[in-house]
Amino acid sequence: MKVNLPVTQHEVFLDPARPIVTKTDLKGQITYANRAFIDISGFHEDELLGFSHNIVRHPDMPPEAFADLWDTLKAGRPWRGLVKNRNKTGDFYWVEAYVSPITENCQTIGYMSVRNAPIATRWPPPRRCTARCATSVAACQPPPRDRGVSACRWGKSCAAPIGGLPV
Repeated sequence: MKVNLPVTQHEVFLDPARPIVTKTDLKGQITYANRAFIDISGFHEDELLGFSHNIVRHPDMPPEAFADLWDTLKAGRPWRGLVKNRNKTGDFYWVEAYVSPITENCQTIGYMSVRNAPIATRWPPPRRCTARCATSVAACQPPPRDRGVSACRWGKSCAAPIGGLPV
């Protein structure tokens, strides 16, 4: 797995009024990025378009989270989870990600991801989540899948105890 550097311990926060939207091709190469994504990522648009979406992958994210994401998308289902990303300077930010296949004439032609600031009632503080899940994703089993939406083990294992994650 690609390890993106540098990494700092400085957290930046996504503006809840500005969701991030990106589209990729079938291989995960970015074909569209909205202004909110460009701004928080710290990359210029020409550094994003045509490049792999994993450019913002934070090394704290367990590989199992992305394996689950890709397995789910390739099965034609949407995926939802909590993701820690990094920007160009190495600062990190948390997002609640919802990724779904884009279909045309019954064929998947790409993927669209909409990310929002995590809502505290859905997720506990991310630092606790990282410490517990980064060492053993297997120890963080998710509740059963609901309504055809897969939420990665990383995300669901960190769902808030009050009501869980509505999907």
